[in-house]
Amino acid sequence: MRENELFRRTDETIARETLTGERALFRGKNLTINECIFDDGESPLKESENITVNTSLFRWKYPLWYSRNVQVNGCSFFDMARAGIWYTQDIRFADCMFEAPKALRRCRGVDLKNVSFSNAAETLWFCDGVSLENVVAKGDYFALGTDNVKARGLQLFGNYCFDGSKNVLIEDSRLLSKDSFWNSRNVTVRGCFISGEYLGWNAKGLVFENCTIESLQGLCYIDGLIMRNCRLINTTLAFEYSTVDADIAGGIDSVLNPCGGIIRAESIGELIIEKDKVDPSATKIIVR
Repeated sequence: MRENELFRRTDETIARETLTGERALFRGKNLTINECIFDDGESPLKESENITVNTSLFRWKYPLWYSRNVQVNGCSFFDMARAGIWYTQDIRFADCMFEAPKALRRCRGVDLKNVSFSNAAETLWFCDGVSLENVVAKGDYFALGTDNVKARGLQLFGNYCFDGSKNVLIEDSRLLSKDSFWNSRNVTVRGCFISGEYLGWNAKGLVFENCTIESLQGLCYIDGLIMRNCRLINTTLAFEYSTVDADIAGGIDSVLNPCGGIIRAESIGELIIEKDKVDPSATKIIVR
């Protein structure tokens, strides 16, 4: 057994310390940590519980694994603090900055407010019960397989976001992301701007309300696509093999082989229906 396992710290405030070595505060409980630096040592807060960390710096790997009930305020996670928060439950971040990739994985009960991820590669993977408010992230595969998400004010730069996710609500956000929402289930997007090719393929129950979308060959292969008061700018070859109930404000550049439902728009630049691939009578087209 390691020495720091015998003498773990509990029920105290730790301030302005530089903590080094592996598992520096292993299994720490009921701690308030102020203005500290975690450096040169893996897993400093592994298996911790009831922890508040304020205005501190994390410079090394795996800082918060298997932890419970953690509040992190005004902290910075540097590049080597990678794979930082895995298998943790009930963790809240406010006003934090992440330079490290792979930041969250297989966590439950995650709350992020005013948080930025400059390298969000493999971040927020396979989590459950996530709240995002004013989060900025840059990186591919953001929120892969993450379920039960509520996001507002999300600004995302990176492809393949929310692949395989279920029960997601995104509001008042901007996504510059190719292949968003692939293989997803029960996703609702409101008041958002989305730009990216191949939007939503293989999704089920995908809903867009009051959104502006730019996409090459987007909105295809979707079972139960709903669009309410959306604008499609520079969106071509839309709705291929999708069942759709779409009410588009403005025109659509081109529509290709929808397989059922209804499409309403002010104009459609090009309508391509190939009778050997889809039943033309299955989709009603209304041009106002």
